[in-house]
Amino acid sequence: MTGESLIELLHRGNYSCVIEKEGEVRTFQRKGIIDLYELFQTERSFLKGATVADKVIGKGAAALMVLGEVGHVYADTVSESAATFFRRANIPVTWGVLAPFIINRRGDGKCPLEKACEGIGTPEAAYPIIQDFVRHTFDTAY
Repeated sequence: MTGESLIELLHRGNYSCVIEKEGEVRTFQRKGIIDLYELFQTERSFLKGATVADKVIGKGAAALMVLGEVGHVYADTVSESAATFFRRANIPVTWGVLAPFIINRRGDGKCPLEKACEGIGTPEAAYPIIQDFVRHTFDTAY
């Protein structure tokens, strides 16, 4: 599947994220980072070299994608700090909108994970913050 058809599937299916690797396509519907986090925790090998199309990518999601060694990324909206993580890791990234930061769901401030990762310079350093955020936000055993 081409990157363009992955983006088309993202929008046509109203998915939050679509990931393709070696012809296998997986679609995700939950908002936020939880689907990507669970995939990273349980099946990280699927991310390695994969093509990702996502609606919104902030710094936390970008950190997981970099640590998972994805091959290419498209985002409808990507934060500047997320784009920086991709560029530093030499992961090709394209987007519809490059935003200074990701806005929270209420629309009145920064996304909480984007805010929690402020000042963090590497995906490795962001990872424990992401883990803590997921544990407290989604009440998961991961």
